[in-house]
Amino acid sequence: MKPYKILVINPGSTSTKIAVFEDEKIVFADNIKHTTEELSMFGYIIYQHEFRKKLILQKLKEANIDLSQIDIIVGRGGLVKPILSGAYEVNDRLKEDLMKGVQGEHASNLGGLIADDIAKLTLNAKAYIVDPVVVDELQDVARITGHPDIPRTSIFHPLNQKSVARRFAKSLGKKYENLNLIVAHLGGGISIGAHCKGKVIDVNNALDGEGPFSPERAGSLPAGALVKLCFSNRYTYDEVKKMLVGNGGLVALMGTNEARDVEIQADKGDERARLIQDAMCYQIGKSIGAMAAVLKGKVDGIILTGGIAHNKYLCSYIDEMVGFIAPIQVYPGEDEMTALATNGLMILNGELKPIIYE
Repeated sequence: MKPYKILVINPGSTSTKIAVFEDEKIVFADNIKHTTEELSMFGYIIYQHEFRKKLILQKLKEANIDLSQIDIIVGRGGLVKPILSGAYEVNDRLKEDLMKGVQGEHASNLGGLIADDIAKLTLNAKAYIVDPVVVDELQDVARITGHPDIPRTSIFHPLNQKSVARRFAKSLGKKYENLNLIVAHLGGGISIGAHCKGKVIDVNNALDGEGPFSPERAGSLPAGALVKLCFSNRYTYDEVKKMLVGNGGLVALMGTNEARDVEIQADKGDERARLIQDAMCYQIGKSIGAMAAVLKGKVDGIILTGGIAHNKYLCSYIDEMVGFIAPIQVYPGEDEMTALATNGLMILNGELKPIIYE
């Protein structure tokens, strides 16, 4: 049987990744870099739409990719309204919300828009987005905080978390929907989710800095001290936001957003680096323990993924803290392109039913 051809589009802040898969095999990939000068021409990210689309079409043409042979196009999802996990065919309502950026402006908002444009140039391919960062499956009790004006929201790494969770389930010969798992995505931002029978019923907001501190995010902070800092007249709103996201975590504590740099310093005997690395490990382990409580102790596995999961010391530290809860499986790094393509293949094979975005 002829393999399906899947085009994947993943716009990032300074690059656009594209790939063509034949079933599960990658046959073409490119990472189109965008300079600051190029992007500065556009007042808003949404105005980069045509610019990025033309570059994608140019690269595909240079690679002799025949668009008429493409069976499906999957774009990285953007900051649309909170939605359930799954695949969404790009329709007019979805495009409208991607263009508005109903939960914020981000390059990923372009994924579905460009995918839809290119789908119109093919014979029969449809465009989809899959598991954007705004996937919301929280149980109601997890949304409540001590003040009605500050509810908890779900913004995390569902694409990678769900992908590795399914991979782990497959390794056991089981279905993801039949397992209780804790998945810790350890990257520039850290999100730790409680996966209960296929739904992430609790997870920290990794965008705003809730949870463990990470290379670039401050994590959860003492509320009283944060309020005092905000009203100290020493910092503007934007400066405080940058402290929490971008200049927080390892950037603030060690002057770098590279966890690997801190790991190297710690290995060389730098006591400060060791303490900071241990503190990050400690907070990750503590958060995993909290998610075990969410799952009432019924945990089939703990998964560590993301770039920082390459750090064997970190994984060992976390294992010492929470290995008693459930077996730990490490899937270092992340592969969003493969995750998007896998979901596209599941749609084509009838294993994944697309949801209508309303």
